[in-house]
Amino acid sequence: MTEHGNDSINDGIGTYDVVLLVEQAMSASDATQVRSLHSDIVDQVVYHVLVPMEDAAARIEASLGSLGAGDVMAAPALVMSEVDLEAVRQECRDRSAADLATTIAALERVGGRAEGAVSTEPPVEALAHKVKEVDAREVIILTRPHIVAEFFHVDWASRARRKIGVPVLHLLEHETFDEQAGGGEGVTGL
Repeated sequence: MTEHGNDSINDGIGTYDVVLLVEQAMSASDATQVRSLHSDIVDQVVYHVLVPMEDAAARIEASLGSLGAGDVMAAPALVMSEVDLEAVRQECRDRSAADLATTIAALERVGGRAEGAVSTEPPVEALAHKVKEVDAREVIILTRPHIVAEFFHVDWASRARRKIGVPVLHLLEHETFDEQAGGGEGVTGL
């Protein structure tokens, strides 16, 4: 994992540690909503942000698969050089680092104290490690809607609930609490 933010944030005294697993950069609205969840907590709330780095090879495979999705015949085999794959990997690293920086800045703009890392581990594994490392009191997972994954309970939030022993709140990014609660698919685990 690549660290970003204040390295000395978690001194373990008088802190309420929250681990955030985010799929993409948090908006100002997302940060405001997350921060509002902890407005009554007396201890210093510290947000530990995890941004999983997208797997470049899987991204290329998914893109190639979608090229032939509407065709009866399979898409022609495309061979990518190691240089091309490395360029996609670098793009993924850059995007993840930018999402992390944007998220930390959004939390800090609304008065939050935050640090974070880009993780190359599987997301739920990285989440479990961070929860244990900082003795987190809760977890918040922010994702785009993944209806199929959520239906089959293979999404990050469902997997995290089975793996770690702290409350897990699943929020859909870019939706207000009211929008999420109204549709029944955003706020889970309350």
